[in-house]
Amino acid sequence: MRFIPKIPPAVARKLGHYVYLYVNPLDQQVFYVGKGKGGRALAHLDGSEERPVTKVVREIRAAGEEPRIEILAHGLPDGEAALQIEAAVIDLLGVHNLANEVRGWRGVKYGRMPLSEVVAHYARRRADISEPAILIRINKLYRYGMTDVELYDATRSAWRVGKRRRDEARYAFSVFEGVVREVYQIAEWLPGGSTFNNRNRGKRAARVQRWEFVGTIAEDSMRQRYLNRYVVLLRSVGGHRVTWPRQPVRGILVVLPARAQRCA
Repeated sequence: MRFIPKIPPAVARKLGHYVYLYVNPLDQQVFYVGKGKGGRALAHLDGSEERPVTKVVREIRAAGEEPRIEILAHGLPDGEAALQIEAAVIDLLGVHNLANEVRGWRGVKYGRMPLSEVVAHYARRRADISEPAILIRINKLYRYGMTDVELYDATRSAWRVGKRRRDEARYAFSVFEGVVREVYQIAEWLPGGSTFNNRNRGKRAARVQRWEFVGTIAEDSMRQRYLNRYVVLLRSVGGHRVTWPRQPVRGILVVLPARAQRCA
């Protein structure tokens, strides 16, 4: 049986809340960032979890080595401080370079991002939408450093959208935390899962009673008008009809000008 180290109770009390690293001795690279107290830093060594971190641990052991555990910060005032440091370190190293499965606690909202996005988030310059548009919230899928293609695929598929709204909406706004991240001109609506999407690794995945759009990034004048503008506070703008989505995280807000209401 493989020896699993222990953290003596007296040492655990001194450590308090802490942030730890798993380092691969084969290349000296950090491959996991975690937080906790007591013996939490040792939790991934017994191999009982089926997670990416334990897979890397098994690979290291197959090469005749053991992962090195380092304490990055300790004696922290509470678990929330440890969570914030963990999220910042994951952002710095890049979640795609680690065996961590997510960015960390509130990493998307409070973690690493360009200064322009921080300003947009807190300045909340309100959008005044005058075009028939669909606002699509991607709070669960958005992350710092997304490519243009990743943002496009996260925004366009797949939604419950009625025919009338599909016919009338000319633009789709990609929205994260109430801020417009991109504007697309809709070319066509197709059954959900019927087109290539990087989120599905190129595989078709039919989405019953859902739709997805294909289109292009909107013209510069549209993007200059709406990018980094705040839309969450919209209720009624210039006679527009606004319908809030039922989905709390990822959903659609439809904004139709007054002339479109008369056709409804």
